[in-house]
Amino acid sequence: MPGLDHLLAKSLNDVIEKNLGAKTAKKIDDRLFEKFGISLTQAMEEFDKLDLVLREFFGKGADGIERKFFENVFQTKSKKSNDNWYTLSDSAINSIILQTYGDPEKKKILESVSDDAKIIADILKECNLPRTSGYRKINNLIDEGLLSVDGQIIVDNKKINKYVCVFKNLRINIIKNKVQVDIQLNNSDKLQSTILHTLQI
Repeated sequence: MPGLDHLLAKSLNDVIEKNLGAKTAKKIDDRLFEKFGISLTQAMEEFDKLDLVLREFFGKGADGIERKFFENVFQTKSKKSNDNWYTLSDSAINSIILQTYGDPEKKKILESVSDDAKIIADILKECNLPRTSGYRKINNLIDEGLLSVDGQIIVDNKKINKYVCVFKNLRINIIKNKVQVDIQLNNSDKLQSTILHTLQI
């Protein structure tokens, strides 16, 4: 799954339950399982499937509902299609990003793959990180959705994933004591995101 969708998934799940109520969220969850064999949480990362179920429940009203969900989590900064800037308004996501950049080793890892995708061994070497703790930090970044797979290479007849940071630029602003994070997505993550594709953002 693309990193952006993974990064947004938990927050979107919380927003959906809060906006639609527990009973409706449960009905949607049941229908997703019946139709696709996935839960509401999993559907956050396969948003096209959630979109189909929301349309079963709400018809054309699903467009407005989806936009409302996303306004609680992120907004487009620019109408230019090649700009790729988004403002993250969810405090949980912003906290993940701030904590990540507060860790010098994680910061190094993200900076090393902000432009070019690399395999883990090359990231560890370039960042001069110990193998065990380096792997742990990279896996943590993948789990949080800050790194995503962007191609593979073949070494000794084995496919090895290459990873890239989900954003190529980042701005942190403090406005009236509130932290706001602006990110500029890398092109591959924008193209792979089922959320952005479904919403046509």
